[in-house]
Amino acid sequence: MTTIMIRELADQEETEAVARALAAHLRNGDVLALEGTLGIGKTVLARAIIRVCMGAPVEVPSPTFTLLQSYEAKDVTIHHFDLYRIEAPEEAYELGIEDAFEDDVSLVEWPERIAGLLPAGTLVLRLEPGRGGDGSRRLAISSGDPDWVARLAGLDT
Repeated sequence: MTTIMIRELADQEETEAVARALAAHLRNGDVLALEGTLGIGKTVLARAIIRVCMGAPVEVPSPTFTLLQSYEAKDVTIHHFDLYRIEAPEEAYELGIEDAFEDDVSLVEWPERIAGLLPAGTLVLRLEPGRGGDGSRRLAISSGDPDWVARLAGLDT
């Protein structure tokens, strides 16, 4: 796993700025694993990415209870998975996760619930509490796929 970027995010606006910059580099077949504890900002990242890809303001509810929300953008379909409530990785197959991983952009909250099913080229976005203890966040972006390293070189936020 290669670390592509580590950044301190002071607030929600900075989190959204990183998400917007990242969204510009997405293409079909991309899988983003959004890691972190409950309430750390995974859904904030996902919402900002979805809104950029949609090209217009759109309501983006958390899929905590539905497990999946899908969005048809102009150039891509985005699947926002929240796997917090699944009990076994095999349950993700019922959501059509294999096809989503192959054909579309997938944002996966709680990816550790299906770790063995994630593609090798998954981009991992790990959110942790910031060092200041003031509500800031620390975002680490990494992947085992050298293509991501090249695509996100100089990620401008």
